[in-house]
Amino acid sequence: MAINPPVDATSTKAWAALHQHFDDMQRQGIDLRAWFAKDPQRTEKLSFELGDLYIDLSKNLIQPETLSLLAQLGREVGLEERIEAMFNGEHINNTEDRAVLHTALRRPEEDRGRLIVDGQDVVGDVRDTLKRIYAFADQVRSGSWTGLTGKRITTVVNIGIGGSDLGPVMAYEALKPYADAGISARYISNIDPNDLAEKTRDLDPETTLFIIVSKTFTTLETLTNARQARAWLLKSLGERGLLSKDGEDLSAEAIRRHFIAVSTALDKVRDFGIDPDNVFGFWNWVGGRYSVDSAVGTSLAITIGPERFEEFLKGFNTVDRYFRATPLDRNVVALMGLLNVWYVNFFGAHSHAVLPYDQYLHRFPAYLQQLTMESNGKSVRWDGTPVTSLTGEIFWGEPGTNGQHAFYQLIHQGTRLIPADFIAFANTPNPAKDGDQDVHELFLANFLAQTKALAFGKTADEVRAEGTPEAIVPARVFTGNRPTTSIFGDALTPAALGELIALYEHITLTEGTVWGIDSFDQWGVELGKKLAREITPAISRDDQALAEQDQSTKSLIAFYRAHRR
Repeated sequence: MAINPPVDATSTKAWAALHQHFDDMQRQGIDLRAWFAKDPQRTEKLSFELGDLYIDLSKNLIQPETLSLLAQLGREVGLEERIEAMFNGEHINNTEDRAVLHTALRRPEEDRGRLIVDGQDVVGDVRDTLKRIYAFADQVRSGSWTGLTGKRITTVVNIGIGGSDLGPVMAYEALKPYADAGISARYISNIDPNDLAEKTRDLDPETTLFIIVSKTFTTLETLTNARQARAWLLKSLGERGLLSKDGEDLSAEAIRRHFIAVSTALDKVRDFGIDPDNVFGFWNWVGGRYSVDSAVGTSLAITIGPERFEEFLKGFNTVDRYFRATPLDRNVVALMGLLNVWYVNFFGAHSHAVLPYDQYLHRFPAYLQQLTMESNGKSVRWDGTPVTSLTGEIFWGEPGTNGQHAFYQLIHQGTRLIPADFIAFANTPNPAKDGDQDVHELFLANFLAQTKALAFGKTADEVRAEGTPEAIVPARVFTGNRPTTSIFGDALTPAALGELIALYEHITLTEGTVWGIDSFDQWGVELGKKLAREITPAISRDDQALAEQDQSTKSLIAFYRAHRR
């Protein structure tokens, strides 16, 4: 199916109008204090409800007119058509000739038969796989699935990398209060032996279940760690004398009871020793960074249970339906993506901070790094031509209030403009009091104070009025006009987490559409992996392979060889 070439956003009427608008704002002066004072309805005009989330854009460097112009830009680059093409299963990932259907992973049971792509009932396939995952999760949670010695599983260890790790670990950490079956999860991704060693050091092999997540079952890091985990399991059980009974070797049965897989390569899974009946598949239209709500999330389904996993999926679907159906002028999901374009291409912003005021979301910024930077870190458009503007942002962040004592200085008083998203929830699963003080309210006061300080700052006259010596007044001034978006929810539930993830997924698509890039391939990760395979023999004392390396790599390998013990 042919995909239309991208529209050059920089040649559109809307882009020219945005440039004029930007120049006018700069000439007149950007002043959030004055804008709020002049327009008592500013917050109302620039705030939106999305499922369980309340999103306030009013502290951004925009006027209502800005959003209208950004929405017009979206229309002129064909954003509405690209959204519809994605939902309909067109092959918008054109460099890999694939549909992009992560939204199908969370469509409800009643949508069976309503989305046929390449001859397949996509929703039917997804729902059949979910039924198998849920049945298995119930077995593990109830204790009917046991390890080799009949003990129930108490720890699930997910072995994957990239999207097969970042999504599940982020979601598990976010939803720990909902892990109610006495089963915890751990995640191994790094090929560094230290990762596996530390994650398995205190585990009981009799109560541990490993999930190997690799679509092709060839991923170097994942398969290396999987083999090491298998060796650890057999060695540990063997040392306890549990791998033989009446002269029978139980190694194969141990692997069958303690390993499952998320993969489509049934032959390779079988060769590893995993029973193909214990394999859950997914599809080539699911990119790794968009896969947490597929079988890749099996560890989450086990720990929080199928019912709550369904709530998680419903959160995604709420945002999907909103994004698809809401006109761009009032579509806060699309507008947030267009706002990012506004900051990157007109203000010259290089990075974007995501600051969750919820410790359970401590892995969310890391998850977004892959979602956004692997998607939009491109310098060619989807037709192979060079991009016509800057693309992508560096996404980063840490939970508040920790970040306040680390890097907020740069956001408040540095020379770079850093748009920031602040995320918080009105309710906590762990209420606490410090004397008469509600600790969660103290925490939220920091969330509110930071966005207020960034927006409105503190003038030199206000600093002087506090009795500050004149010599240090400049150091105490906050310029303000630092843009933030506030995302406030009722509570961090499975549904709310699904809404948050889908929000950023579609923000990413919106940006990519404006820039004309394929947000769903990731060829940039391939070269390093290929070179690593070529360099490995050189490290392992293959002198011919060493001779083929560049002088810097030779020098580094020489250092390694000299110091390796």
